[in-house]
Amino acid sequence: MWFFARDPVRDFPFELSPDPPEGGPPGPWVLHRGRKKATGSPVSIFVYDVKPGAEEQTQVAKAAFKRLKTLRHPNILAYIDGLETDKCLHVVTEAVTPLGMYLKERAEAGGLKDLELSWGLHQIVKALSFLVNDCSLIHNNVCMAAVFVDRAGEWKLGGLDYMYSAQGNGGGPPRKGVPELEQYDPPELADGSGRAVREKWSADMWRLGCLIWEVFNGPLPRAAALRNPGKIPKSLVPHYCELVGANPKVRPNPARFLQNCRAPGGFMNNRFVETNLFLEEIQIKEPAEKQKFFQELSKSLDSFPEDFCRHKVLPQLLTAFEFGNAGAVVLTPLFKVGKFLNAEEYQQKIIPVVVKMFSSTDRAMRIRLLQQMEQFIQYLDEPTVNTQIFPHVVHGFLDTNPAIREQTVKSMLLLAPKLNEANLNVELMKHFARLQAKDEQGPIRCNTTVCLGKIGSYLSASTRHRVLTSAFSRATKDPFAPSRVAGVLGFAATHNLYSMNDCAHKILPVLCGLTVDPEKSVRDQAFKAIRSFLSKLESVSEDPTQLAEVEKDVHAASSPGMGGAAASWAGWAVTGVSSLTSKLIRAHPAAAPAETNVPQRPTPEGLPAPAPAVVPATSTTSGHWETQEEGTDTAEDSSVADRWDDEDWGSLEEAESVLAQQEDWSTGGRASRAGQTSNLDPKSESDWSSWEAEGSWEQGWQEPSPPEPPPEGTRLASEYNWGGSEPSDKGDPFAAVSSRRETSAQGKGRPSWLGRSARSVGGRWKPNALKRRQPRAP
Repeated sequence: MWFFARDPVRDFPFELSPDPPEGGPPGPWVLHRGRKKATGSPVSIFVYDVKPGAEEQTQVAKAAFKRLKTLRHPNILAYIDGLETDKCLHVVTEAVTPLGMYLKERAEAGGLKDLELSWGLHQIVKALSFLVNDCSLIHNNVCMAAVFVDRAGEWKLGGLDYMYSAQGNGGGPPRKGVPELEQYDPPELADGSGRAVREKWSADMWRLGCLIWEVFNGPLPRAAALRNPGKIPKSLVPHYCELVGANPKVRPNPARFLQNCRAPGGFMNNRFVETNLFLEEIQIKEPAEKQKFFQELSKSLDSFPEDFCRHKVLPQLLTAFEFGNAGAVVLTPLFKVGKFLNAEEYQQKIIPVVVKMFSSTDRAMRIRLLQQMEQFIQYLDEPTVNTQIFPHVVHGFLDTNPAIREQTVKSMLLLAPKLNEANLNVELMKHFARLQAKDEQGPIRCNTTVCLGKIGSYLSASTRHRVLTSAFSRATKDPFAPSRVAGVLGFAATHNLYSMNDCAHKILPVLCGLTVDPEKSVRDQAFKAIRSFLSKLESVSEDPTQLAEVEKDVHAASSPGMGGAAASWAGWAVTGVSSLTSKLIRAHPAAAPAETNVPQRPTPEGLPAPAPAVVPATSTTSGHWETQEEGTDTAEDSSVADRWDDEDWGSLEEAESVLAQQEDWSTGGRASRAGQTSNLDPKSESDWSSWEAEGSWEQGWQEPSPPEPPPEGTRLASEYNWGGSEPSDKGDPFAAVSSRRETSAQGKGRPSWLGRSARSVGGRWKPNALKRRQPRAP
């Protein structure tokens, strides 16, 4: 029976890349790219081929193998695995690039910043300090070829071939035998007088000075070139001169060198180095220190290298959220770093965290997620939105904090295209109906109307027919002036979703009533909308064949493409409201106007003026909601219907920071804050708990009943002389209309609230005058 010996190289769990080798430190080692067979994760593999007659080099290579395997430090090349046979040595480390090659690649891309160089040199000096002060080891090979850079831009010290003990246990330094490395030796070693080195770190610190010179000036041609600092920064020159001084006694200890460079004004005293040092010790920091660090981190990320943000900052942010209870403060830097990731990396690293954050009860986290949804919404798929995100987001509609309710409404602009039929046409419409009908905050009612106008094209045809006209009609009766403007512009933004019959019988009557609104901004928008709809009706009247083209979207299924026009027209809404919402909430925290308290219209002459209605914040909002007027009014023509697309409705603005305006939401639970009242009592929530109970649009927003025929004897408007100059003694023609409305509202019987003493005059019930009680004589 034959037995075949197993090939250890073939069974090795790592394999070399077919790409050519990247070089390596001067000597027998050759650096190759590689990968782990099981996972495909990248690694670096240092290969040494054993050659006959090179026993001394083989012993040096084996010693380096052993040193790298036993030394563990964040700034020393990380050992992963190794293979030792009679023919070769394989040392597997983390994936790295030689520093010389890295600097060349970055120079072609614009060069390294001083921030990156300062931290890289800091890491190498810290590794030398660990070797000399903690391990009593002399590296004996500090140079450009012994430094490597990982994917995060971290500098690692390698090249441990010629390391020896500072205590003399293993004999003196090994002979290098490589001419390229001898130029880095300090001058005292070349002195044949036998003068001993005064300090154990003196030789390595001289070589550190050579490394600094090469980093800023390129390869070192000869030792005499060290006298000219060249491009070395001025803040580093004094400390560099100490390193390359001829007297070995004045060369500082690595620890003292770091201390000198970290002094105020020093080369290593900057935000980048401080951030890295904090991240290295983040596990032992106090929670308050972590909170402050993450709050300030996002301001600095723009100046930090991209690789550093992706591979060092991002893992720390994810760890802080997962295990450190960092809370909402990690969101801003997390999404900022997420911009550096591709779609696949974003799905793997950011989206799972975002989905988990939406289930949090922390109010600060919830509102920051809603505010920054635009940064990650494109990476969310529809099943994730409908099953894991939307069920948590809708709780914000019932929150007692107005800021959270407002942000929840605005977030629907981004979520609506990804919602399924049940969530969009049933669940979301139920919450919108309750908010517009019952919310105490005028800006939130306004934003609800705005959002509905923007997402109208995504609704199903039946939902659009049932909801849009009723919703916008109700908005035009809101006591809050911007809500009435939003209702008018909502009609305009969704004009293509109404039939000609609806335009004539439902929409135009509502808009005509707004032409006498107390607010000029409402009247202006009403006139524009009326002209637009009239032009549309007139064009169809002139050419009935256009009817099919004009109504093509009325019965069409919901489509993202249909929302393009609405989105551009409705840019007005959030612009005006976002900048006002938080201010209005602060100014009127408990302004809950009754839904029946609609603004009073100007009354015709001769009739008693009604009591003025209270319109919250009209004086402060009127100017904000007036759009830019056109320079001159031109004659109406067939292009009037299209001018809504050409008008500049403004652009979306980011909402003001509501965190500074609210109290600590993360500790307040769902309790109402002092100074804020809410009409979302348990009774109202239970009333809206089911779609059929009270949340339907038909029950919440009923269409006005058709007017009754005028009473007998009422003259038609066409019978009056509207343009004549002769005086008319017929009276005010609108008085009959007013009487008709009162008659239809009161009915034929005596209303109970008038009392038994009421009398009927001309078919109208009037109460008798109350007799004044005469004062008694004293």
